[in-house]
Amino acid sequence: MDETIDPNLNKKARFTHLDDFKWQEVRRQQHGDRTASVREKWMEFSDKYLSLYAEWDPGMVVRPHGHNSNHVVFVLDGDMMCGDIHCPAGTHIALDKGDTFGPFIAGPNGVKLFEVMMGDPRSFPANREEYEKLLADKGIVPLPNPPIDMPSWLKDTRNN
Repeated sequence: MDETIDPNLNKKARFTHLDDFKWQEVRRQQHGDRTASVREKWMEFSDKYLSLYAEWDPGMVVRPHGHNSNHVVFVLDGDMMCGDIHCPAGTHIALDKGDTFGPFIAGPNGVKLFEVMMGDPRSFPANREEYEKLLADKGIVPLPNPPIDMPSWLKDTRNN
């Protein structure tokens, strides 16, 4: 058996490290006297896919929504609820383009996620009235979306 390694084997692979990327705060809410946020590091963003690392503050609530692409979520640390389903570390969630899920509520220690969206990563809301009632019942006030550095070829639709 020839054990020679092909010198071109990794020529097209792109290697990066989490520390090479800046945080983008993408969602923000007022929880009593504290602000809760979702922060993301976009490690690869193209018209083919977005891969990101996310951290959500404890109790952060993310609306029910869907994506304009297939979407994979993997819980790395902490936990969250997706509707009535508990998602501890190690949970894998797959969502097909156009389908919806949520609402999401980060656990008492927050949650860390790895996500990949294959295609247009932008989301669209689902069940707005239920989401607004959930926020009101918890005394959570949604705050304006922070500015983010979207690629020039993609419009920010978070306010839709």
